[in-house]
Amino acid sequence: MATPKTVLITGASSGIGAATAVAAAEAGYDVAIGYFRDKEGAELTAAKVRAIGRKAIIVQGDVANPDDVEDMFEAIDREFDELGVLVNNAGMVDEAARVEDIHPARAKRMFEVNSLGPFYCAQQAALRMAWRYGGAGGVIVNVGSIAARLGAANQYVDYAASKGAVDVMTKGMGQEMAADKVRVVGVRPGIIDTEIHAKGGEPNRVAALSNELPMKRAGTPREVADAILYLMSDKASYITATSLDVSGAR
Repeated sequence: MATPKTVLITGASSGIGAATAVAAAEAGYDVAIGYFRDKEGAELTAAKVRAIGRKAIIVQGDVANPDDVEDMFEAIDREFDELGVLVNNAGMVDEAARVEDIHPARAKRMFEVNSLGPFYCAQQAALRMAWRYGGAGGVIVNVGSIAARLGAANQYVDYAASKGAVDVMTKGMGQEMAADKVRVVGVRPGIIDTEIHAKGGEPNRVAALSNELPMKRAGTPREVADAILYLMSDKASYITATSLDVSGAR
């Protein structure tokens, strides 16, 4: 199934999202770079995309706010004729804590960003991609986490649970939209060397854990990006409603 060579990547100001934007540009995609607060990072990602020779726009919004999400997609409508791919990458983590120590406000925000955010974005993408609404088809890639399978006990059970919801959405929405020529797939990264660990209060987490990992190293953002690019591509045309672990044997 041929899809328009345009992609929206949420949370693309750094880490996996930024690496996916660069990989997508190298594969011939024009890129909409979603961001929440880090406009400087989003502009840097956009500059890298443009240096490759592809069109890049930045779209600001909080994915947990459905009004912001609608505004983001309307901005894309003004710039692109069609949207071919959505990469639901925006997410958050917090400091390590046991379940009984997690404040309700933290848990609420975790699910709003990590579970509802991808849901709201997928809704808007479906309205633009699905054949039943006059779309040309497309692909939605949901970035989950290996934590959803491992549970993240004594660390981030709220994060793991919020990413588990993403896995379920991938399965159900993939089945629901198969006849509308929209594939819905996921990736579940393991320990990846990105800024998210520092945001969670553990800037040295990758170095501390690397020797305990099966491959004795963390993954790189580009390794996840390459998996996402494969799932976006027509080479994965018969893959939907499932998720791929990019976790180095964890």
